[in-house]
Amino acid sequence: MADVTSNGYDDGFLGIPLPLPRPADGREVRELTYPRFTVLLDPQRRLAAVTGVNIDGAALQDLPRTGEWDLDPRIPATEQAGPAVYSSNDLDRGHLVRRRDPGWGTEEEARRATEATFTYSNAAPQASGFNQSKELWLGLEDHVLEFAETTDERISVFTAPVLAEDDPPYRGIRVPRRFFKVATWTTREDGVPRLAAAGFVLDQSELIDLSRGVLAVPTLGSFRTFQVPIADIAEMSGADLGALVDADVLAQTAVRGESAWRPLREPEDVVLG
Repeated sequence: MADVTSNGYDDGFLGIPLPLPRPADGREVRELTYPRFTVLLDPQRRLAAVTGVNIDGAALQDLPRTGEWDLDPRIPATEQAGPAVYSSNDLDRGHLVRRRDPGWGTEEEARRATEATFTYSNAAPQASGFNQSKELWLGLEDHVLEFAETTDERISVFTAPVLAEDDPPYRGIRVPRRFFKVATWTTREDGVPRLAAAGFVLDQSELIDLSRGVLAVPTLGSFRTFQVPIADIAEMSGADLGALVDADVLAQTAVRGESAWRPLREPEDVVLG
């Protein structure tokens, strides 16, 4: 089992206080801290309600993949979507906090942090098929980090499945159809630091079919990736995203809902300023 002891997400990392978002309805969560990231686990859904990680792009280490998936021993196994959910099907254990996100600092610090991401509290079921949209999703933080290099090369990222009531049931859990990600960094306006943020949604609705009680991945369909108003993410996910809504770099429009979502096909489609 990887070392899971640490101080977790740092709300002062960007130089502007930014608390870890929490469920707005005050539902019970398990707060699990790891090296440089925190998971707020919903024990009823057995999946994360919110994750938050601090990334220092200037100090990232490029380490080989090490680590084995395991349950977090600090909470009961019955509160975690463990290995049985992913056995003998086409579901991936999708990292919420990516393996390399907290992997910065000394080599020892980076290795300990990356190995801690292989904890089931930090996973959620995703259809296994890779396509351009999912690869784009996995690379969004790199794209944001490259943009943030013009400032202090630091970003904080919040990622989680959207835990909807009508998600399809499977092996004692409900498989989320959507995932959200909000990346935030600092910019300067008239010499004053301020937050900037961008929100994204990955939709795998077309890739999961649990109507027969078993997982079936259709031959047609794809992951869809969107840049989305952060206010929409807050409403959809039930997460209190606070100052991130006002920091959104996506231009405010009178149109709300999915008709205002910006489909992404390549990194150049992303609006960051």
